[in-house]
Amino acid sequence: MSRRGTGPTRRPSELRRAAEAIFRAGVAAVDPEGAVRRVVRRRRGRLLVGDLSLALDRLEHIYVVGAGKAGVAMTRALVAVLGDRISGGVVNVPAIGHSSPDQLMARIRLVPAGHPIPDAAGLTGAEAMIRLLQQAGPHDLVLCVISGGGSALLPAPVPGVTLQEKQALTRLLLRSGATIQEINVLRKHLSRLKGGGLIRLAAPARVIALILSDVVGDPLDAIASGPTAPDPTTFADCLAILRRYGLTRRVPRAVLRCLRSGAAGRLPETVKPADPLLARGRNLLVGTNAMALRAAAAQARQLGFRPLILSSTIEGEAREVARVQAAILREVRRRGLPVRPPACLLAGGETTVTVRGHGRGGRNQELALAAAPALDGLRGVGLLCAGTDGVDGPTEAAGAWVDGTTIARARALGLDPRRCLEDNDSHSFFRRLGDLLVTGPTGTNVMDLMLMLAV
Repeated sequence: MSRRGTGPTRRPSELRRAAEAIFRAGVAAVDPEGAVRRVVRRRRGRLLVGDLSLALDRLEHIYVVGAGKAGVAMTRALVAVLGDRISGGVVNVPAIGHSSPDQLMARIRLVPAGHPIPDAAGLTGAEAMIRLLQQAGPHDLVLCVISGGGSALLPAPVPGVTLQEKQALTRLLLRSGATIQEINVLRKHLSRLKGGGLIRLAAPARVIALILSDVVGDPLDAIASGPTAPDPTTFADCLAILRRYGLTRRVPRAVLRCLRSGAAGRLPETVKPADPLLARGRNLLVGTNAMALRAAAAQARQLGFRPLILSSTIEGEAREVARVQAAILREVRRRGLPVRPPACLLAGGETTVTVRGHGRGGRNQELALAAAPALDGLRGVGLLCAGTDGVDGPTEAAGAWVDGTTIARARALGLDPRRCLEDNDSHSFFRRLGDLLVTGPTGTNVMDLMLMLAV
């Protein structure tokens, strides 16, 4: 890329390199270890967490619990600050990309577990977490690290529902087109830890949650299904979601029986906003999609683009979002609206894919593929869509790059973009083209970044 003042080049290869540099800058800004260290400090015998100040000599025990893709890094940050003041802990982390902890983490058990489908290892870790929480007393502090993937990594089914039945439900929901928020409504009502369950189990100890948000709009009750937050949803909402996606007769009988019993008032609801237990808790957002977008915009400006952040709350079917983003790029290229080239328009959030085919891919790769026909032949434009966690669906890629040459290059290789899209086979399409973005697991997760470049 050219330096500021000379303007970015039009060559697709350099445009793509610029997009990747912008994406990586956004991811670096929400590095979980740095995010935690910014809000958790130790000074003169006191623990400072955000605007809260606690005397360390008045805390009998400090426990660390939690779950998520950023669990290792967030835990490492707490250990660096508190050292041997930590009495113990259990944190569930994804099995993929997990490496052995260093010596500093010896007091905290890291449990590699399944994601996005909960597994037996996750259940083992969740049960160990529950036992630890139940021994916490009124003079103890529980620090909870929560990040993307935390909901699947905390499987602690309510009595009467097995892990296998919860796995079956999760698979059905993931393939139905249900949003992550809808999926988490059901997860909360079938869990002992979610929907405020963690803070209920830890009582009477004080609980402080450090949260890296992977949910559009950063609602505390939805991130990892809100283990430390009040839950406004109900068992009746769960049943409505099943009806909406035609799943009522397809879910395991034990799941449906539990939800119906709860709706009838025969089972306790999740923790609600008026619950006095919440006075012992505090939730702090340490990393968000908006933070990543601001850092990405700064990098774009440094590379000579005019950055414009459109939204950090993009939702909807990936194919529909793709059409809108392609239309915006065409408008920028042809009319200079809403910003003149060289431009970098940025958006964040999380789209969904209704799976109808049998191919491989993820929401970011599908979005890029759906945008390709609308950009065909348009010079000086490109679109990069990728997950900040480095994982897009059940693939090794974070996302994919598409530009005005994508369709022509695909046809030269004998690829049919329309057929690949119909079969939800975006991964094979971009793998053949060499246009996958592969970063490996990043250790963080604040949803997806979508970068639209026009020169």
